[in-house]
Amino acid sequence: METRPDYLAFGRPDFGDAEIEAVNRVLRSGWVGMGSETIAFEDELARSIGVPHVVSVNSCTSALFLSLLVEGVGPGDEVVCPSLTWCATANAALYLGATPVFCDIDPHTLCVTPESVAARLTPRTKAVMVVHFGGIAADVEAIRRILPSGVALVEDAAHALGATYPSGARVGTSGNLACFSFYANKNLSTGEGGAIALFDDARAARLRSLRQNALSADAWKRYSHPMTALVPGLTELGYKLNFTDLNASIGRVQLRRQPSFVARRLELATRYHQRLVAGGPRLECQQGLLDAGHARHLFVVMLPVERMSMSRDDFVLGLRARNIGASIHYAPLHPMALYDASPKAGLPCTDALSRRNLTLPIGPSMSCSDVDYVADHVTEMMDAALAGAPSGAR
Repeated sequence: METRPDYLAFGRPDFGDAEIEAVNRVLRSGWVGMGSETIAFEDELARSIGVPHVVSVNSCTSALFLSLLVEGVGPGDEVVCPSLTWCATANAALYLGATPVFCDIDPHTLCVTPESVAARLTPRTKAVMVVHFGGIAADVEAIRRILPSGVALVEDAAHALGATYPSGARVGTSGNLACFSFYANKNLSTGEGGAIALFDDARAARLRSLRQNALSADAWKRYSHPMTALVPGLTELGYKLNFTDLNASIGRVQLRRQPSFVARRLELATRYHQRLVAGGPRLECQQGLLDAGHARHLFVVMLPVERMSMSRDDFVLGLRARNIGASIHYAPLHPMALYDASPKAGLPCTDALSRRNLTLPIGPSMSCSDVDYVADHVTEMMDAALAGAPSGAR
């Protein structure tokens, strides 16, 4: 089968003339830092999600860190989180001197469950971080019901902008601090960036201060209101984690384009499903992938490696050799040396999945012919891998 000449990137952002003109407009304005464009983006995103406050920051990693900080997480505390996630989820706890405690996931949704979280709670647990994996929302209401009083619940919603909870409400409206990502491959991309959605006025004000060195008046306030204090005061340690108007200008355009992006991701996921799950090699995929409440940030499939003549890693490398940007979401964190101090416990679902999972390219910049190209090569490789397996393994 012929290999395409260009590499099909895993998650290429879809930027067009409108995004380019928005950036040009900000550049021509003379103000590129955090200012009026950022305020407008936060307001528009808050209305889209359905919350009174969105606080933008420079990454979802920063959003997770600040969320744990304002929840009072510190040295000696434990933070329960899944092992099957990007390192930022666990590292947010490490930054504050706390210990990440890894819990297992449901093998069908790939999200944590009330039972898996409850199994890892101890008297030192200060917070639980759930990950809405791939675009499906974990049942945060059920998880909240099993948490002791005083344990915070923070949502890593990096994959889940536009998704809905099992209740039907939009992700971000649970009352917890919900953290979103605008990285290059996300459903809404600003190149880099993140945000925290929340309801509490006081916490929103504190987060806005903390992201900008905990200043009482940031640069935009001093510029737009020249009679503010000449020397802003400091009452606590802050950080330099702010968003910029350049990023915000892209985000405002991307937010307006979300309906078309959602429709495109559904079209591509449906085509993948028809080619690879409903027929052909009959791969397994994440539960609910075609449901209305799934954001379809990732298209994750599980290989039947026990019946194949090659490993998952070799399969991914084989796809990349065919110019298909397949990826892995994720390598589990609990065996990694960085987390040696974390309490160890068996995570059977995570361990089993980590040998089988791979992610195929998906995004609004892709065409149906791109999906067909991927599906053709996955099918060809699957046929060869199954045919080459020992007869007893088929």
